[in-house]
Amino acid sequence: MKVATTDRKAALTARGARTRQRIVETTAKLIYEGGVEATSLDEVCEAGRLSKSQLYHYFKDKDALVREVIALQADRVLAAQSPPIDEIDSIDALRRWAMTVEALYRATGGGGCPLGSLASELASRSNSARTLLQEGFIAWTDRLARGFERMKSRGDLAANASPHELAVAVVAAVQGGLLLAKTARSPAPLRRALDMAVRYVGLHCRDRHVKDHDRRHR
Repeated sequence: MKVATTDRKAALTARGARTRQRIVETTAKLIYEGGVEATSLDEVCEAGRLSKSQLYHYFKDKDALVREVIALQADRVLAAQSPPIDEIDSIDALRRWAMTVEALYRATGGGGCPLGSLASELASRSNSARTLLQEGFIAWTDRLARGFERMKSRGDLAANASPHELAVAVVAAVQGGLLLAKTARSPAPLRRALDMAVRYVGLHCRDRHVKDHDRRHR
C-alpha cells in the first residue's frame, strides 16, 4: 500500500533515500516493541545512530515519522501474506492462506499484528493516523475480496454472497484472534478464529461437497 505523505521525501539522493528508509525501519521496530507513546525521537536517534539534525532533515516531527511507519507496516503485513493471499480461489486455498497467517504469528514470537497494534494506540488519538490505518485495512480487505470474487466466478460462492462482506468478516476474525493470542501467549485463539473464518466462508458456498469437506476439517 502506497500512501501520500507530506514529509520531506522529494528530491532525495540514493544515499538520502537509504538513510530515510533506515530511520523508518528503526522506528517501526521500536514502536512494535514498545508502542508509539513510549518511543521517543531520542531513542530513534540512539538506535539508528543518528543526530537530531539528521532526523529532522528527513521528517518534520514525530507524527510525520509515525505516518511513514504506518505505511511501512501496512505494506509488510500484506507482503508477508503473499503469495497465498493472492492465490485464494477455493476453500482449500483459503485454508492455506489461514495456515500462513498462523505461521506468521509463530514466526514473530506472538507479538501480534503490527497494523492492529498501531490501530489500537492511534485510531482514537490522531485522525491522520486513523485514515492511514483505515487505508491499510481496506487494502487487506480488498486483497481477500478479490480472492472471494474468484471463488464466485468459479461458481463456488452463492450468487448472493458478498466478497467484500466476507473479506471484512475474515479480517475482523484475524484481528480478534491475534489480539487474544497475544494476550494468552498461545496460538490457540488465533487458530480457532481462522477456523471459524474459513467455516463462515464455507457457509456461503454453493457446492454441497465444499461444505461437507469443511465439516470434516473441524
